Parts: sequence; C-alpha cells; structure tokens
Amino acid sequence: MQFGKNNHKTPWYSGGLSFECQGCGGCCAGPAEGYVWITEDDIEAIAAHLRISIQELMDKYVRKVGKRFSLREVTKTKDCVFLETAQDGRRKCSIYRYRPTQCLTWPFWPSNIGAPDDWLMAQTRCVGINRGKRHNLDEIETRRNATRE
Repeated sequence: MQFGKNNHKTPWYSGGLSFECQGCGGCCAGPAEGYVWITEDDIEAIAAHLRISIQELMDKYVRKVGKRFSLREVTKTKDCVFLETAQDGRRKCSIYRYRPTQCLTWPFWPSNIGAPDDWLMAQTRCVGINRGKRHNLDEIETRRNATRE
C-alpha cells in the first residue's frame, strides 16, 4: 500500500471497481435468513413514501432484532418483504428510491472492500460485481459512506 498526503493509506481499490446491478434480486433474497438493518431515518422515509404511519410500517414490515430493527422477510422464501418480480422476470425493490441505507451502499460495504479477496468473495454472491460500470475511488467512497438525508 502507498501512503498519500496526511499519512492516509491508499485503498487497494483506488483504481476503481466495476459493479452494475443485474436485477437478480440475490442481495434481497433467501434462501437463508438475513437482515436488512434500518435506521430511524430509513423508517421515516419509507413510511412517508408508503403514506402510512411509522407505527403501521413497524407493525407490518419491521422486526426488532436485539436493539436494532430489520425489514421483515417473506416467511416461505426469506426474501425481503419489498422484493418483487417484474413482468420481465427481473427482481426489483418496490421502494427502491427509499431503500434502506444498507441497500443504498451495496456492494461497497467495508466487509466487501476490505481486501481484494473480500471483493472476490462478494462476487460469488452477487453477479453484478466486476461487471458493467467502473466506479472510481470517489464514487466508491461516497457510496460506502452514504447516509439518508
């Protein structure tokens, strides 16, 4: 690794990473149980988008896991409750513009970009990794650190 100004290490992905969603829904689907962690800001945005109260959103679509909150899953498939299949067969998020921060930052999670091997491991779970648009360092960092405004 190189050291740049201010003694910051240059990330291994400083040359960019390719990612383009393929619409497979794999990041939102079972078969295993998972968690889509949501923040208070996410909850407020989703409730406003759906034009329901926060309490109704919590009752219908959210589960408490320890001290955190996660979107519910469809019991049979373990798919996110907001994942739907379009007529063309592509799977998509029905609240995409208001999706949780966890979803917004995919695949540029610290666990996926910590080292080249982490990125390759993530590729085994996501067919959009190493395909399509090449994201430069600034785009990756912006997406990795995204928060709901």
